[in-house]
This record gives sequence, structure tokens and C-alpha cells, in this order.
Amino acid sequence: MRKSKFTETQIVTLLQEAERGVPLADLLRKHGVSKSTFFKWRGRYGGASVSDVKRLRELEAENAKLKRMYADLALENAAHQGCAEPKVVRPSARRQVAEALVREHQLPVQRACRMVRLSRTAYYQPPVPASRRDAAVIAALTDVVARYPRWGFWKLFDRMKRIERQPWNHKRVHRVYCALRLNLPRRTTRRVPRRIRQPLIAPPVLNQTWALDFMTDTLYDSRRVRLLTIIDEGNREGLEIAIGPSLPSRRVVRVLNELVALHGRPSAVRVDNGPEFTAQPFVDWCAEHGVATYYIRPGKPDQNAYIERFNRSYRTEVLNAHLFESIGELRAVTDAWLEVYNRERPHDSLGRVPPLTFLPRPSSAEKSPIELRLTGKLTVRRRSCQAGTDFRRETRI
Repeated sequence: MRKSKFTETQIVTLLQEAERGVPLADLLRKHGVSKSTFFKWRGRYGGASVSDVKRLRELEAENAKLKRMYADLALENAAHQGCAEPKVVRPSARRQVAEALVREHQLPVQRACRMVRLSRTAYYQPPVPASRRDAAVIAALTDVVARYPRWGFWKLFDRMKRIERQPWNHKRVHRVYCALRLNLPRRTTRRVPRRIRQPLIAPPVLNQTWALDFMTDTLYDSRRVRLLTIIDEGNREGLEIAIGPSLPSRRVVRVLNELVALHGRPSAVRVDNGPEFTAQPFVDWCAEHGVATYYIRPGKPDQNAYIERFNRSYRTEVLNAHLFESIGELRAVTDAWLEVYNRERPHDSLGRVPPLTFLPRPSSAEKSPIELRLTGKLTVRRRSCQAGTDFRRETRI
């Protein structure tokens, strides 16, 4: 759940309702939050009023202002101590930084120019406007474009160079051409091939069709997380929910290989037209294992309705009901929920029985991926990145 779903004032009001004697179960059900989230809020805002929260926000703003002032002083001290040269920018940008230092921080012009590596001559000398410096180029380009509005840059430049005998090189003309926004629009729409609509038939047979889809959520510290959900349409069983900051096509193939080793190979997979499912590693994996690929039509998520319904249950009962501070915490709650979903939660379309009660797995796969993960028998790959090097290592959870 995102951090901005509840404001601080709403959180304090919710805690005050609990202090007035409202039953905790009714309060959590009314606002759609979990018990762990409630206790986290009480630990941070317990005993505070709305005015205290406003004062806390003002103190945080003042603290941020002091931090900015300290950063400015540290930057000035680092400049005097001979630190590394900053990134080179244009003189106009350096002039704007120097003016801001003089205007907002009341620094002398000499010190501000020395901090941004700008000479005082360039600071005091007014820059020549580009419209006046390139007035001749602008006039020539405007005249040619008015006569030939559908010509591209090189046709315009060749005419100016060979017929009108203009002396400017192509770099200067192209810079003015782009500054005037004369570029012709180019269509860059990703063209998805026409997909044949596959019937949404789910016979009560295991490993007949697996449905895959992606979800996105945000941790409490605003870090983005992607989730890959996989179900078996035969009994609506949630096979796996892969979680990570990024889930490329190779990670999808790796998860599918682990599921095939546990449950066997599916006859077909139902996916959308996302880049992970149209990438070459996923296509090669399906062709290698003889798995048919059922692509839905673009903009038609109802053609993959079983996984969409599964995603709704997962988002309502897990993602929107908890505040997650790390991927590990999200992984633990997801594993517990997936176990309850498959073995205990009644499913309306299955006669109000859980998926594994409606159609259990054969004895060859007596343990689910969650149980294997908890007992340490399932090996997963994790990607680590240190000092700019990307490598993989095997880790047992």
C-alpha cells in the first residue's frame, strides 16, 4: 500500500476512535487496514493530536531547511578545500547558480563566482540572446519551411547550402532547427501483431493452462516493487507470486523452470502482450518445452479473467491491507496468504471449496512451493549488484 493512502490527520483520527472504545476488529474492517499496520501507526502517532501532527510537520520542514543550509555550507567549504571539479555545465547555467547564491544566500559575488567556477566578467556581462545571435539562420529557415512545409532537415539544409549559398554548417542549422521545434513528428507506436482470440475455457484438469500476469506496488519508503502472479486455470490454484524490484523475461523463465520441476509442464500459458512475454527468452522457452502461448488481444484484460480475479483478491487482502517496509516482509506475508488461499479460502466458482480441495495435486508433488521454500528445499536465484558488477548467486531461503 502506498504511503499517501492515509494522511497523517486521518491516521490520528483513526487512533482517537480506537481510544474512545471502538472495537479494534470493527475499526480495522471499516478502514480496510491490517492489525500490524494499526500498531505501527500507534507506535508512531500514539497520544498525538491533530495540532501535534501539524507542529511535527512544521518541525520537519524547519529541519529540512536547516539541512539545506548545512549542505550549502558544506559545499562552500569543500570548494575552498580543493575538492574534485564539479560537472561542467554551460556558462548560462553557472550564471543562474551564482545569481541564486547571491540572491538567496546573501553571498558576495566574488565568492559565488569562485564556488561555481565562473569568471566575474561572464557574471556581469549580459548574454547575447539566441534570437539575436542566430537571427539570420532563423530567417532563412523560416522562409524555406514556409515554402516546403513537409521537407525534412537534410532537404532544407541542402537547398540552403547549394541553391541559396548560405555559409552555415549543418550543426548550427540543426541546432536552430531543433530550437524552433520544426522537427517532423515520427510515429513510434509499438505494433503488436493481430492476436487470435482464444476461448476462456478452463476444464478441471491440472496443467492444462497456466495464466500469468504482472502487478505493481510500492513499499512504505516509496520503492517500486513488481510482482509476477501465476495460477493454474484448472483449479484456480495460485502456483507462485514472484517479487522483486525488476522482473525481466529471464527471471520469468527461471520461475517457470522451477514450477515445471515441481508440478510438471503445462500444455499452454495465457499471457498479455507485455514486453516480458513477447521477449525472445520467453518465446524460446515456450518453443523448447512445447508450450502453446495464448496471447490476449491488446486492451482486452477480460480475455485473461481468471488471473485478473486472482490479482484483485491478492491486492485487496494483502497489498492494500498492509504497510510493507521491505521486500522480505512482503514475501513472508505473501507466502502465508498464498497457502491460505490454496488450502483454506473458499472459492465461489469451485463450489465454495478451496482450490486444492476441489482438485488436489497428485502425490508426486505433495508439497507446494511455499512449503518447499520454508523447509529450505527450493533453490532460488537472487541478483546482487556490487560496485557496478552484475552477478548471480544461488541462495537457499
